[in-house]
Amino acid sequence: MTSTRVIVGPPDPETGRKVQIGDRVVGHAFAVRDVAAFLQEAGLHDWDELDVVRSELIEWRGGGPEDW
Repeated sequence: MTSTRVIVGPPDPETGRKVQIGDRVVGHAFAVRDVAAFLQEAGLHDWDELDVVRSELIEWRGGGPEDW
């Protein structure tokens, strides 16, 4: 999992940001904590919000982790 690309799509106030891990869409996030939860479910059990914000594995489209 640690080499798999994670893409967080552009913000949408109604549907959140689409989160994709590898080729699979895992859900829509409305905050960094949601992205962390998706990554924990994918096997990165010890990841928290700070890991998400700092990670180079995550490609943020349409704005960074501060844009929701």
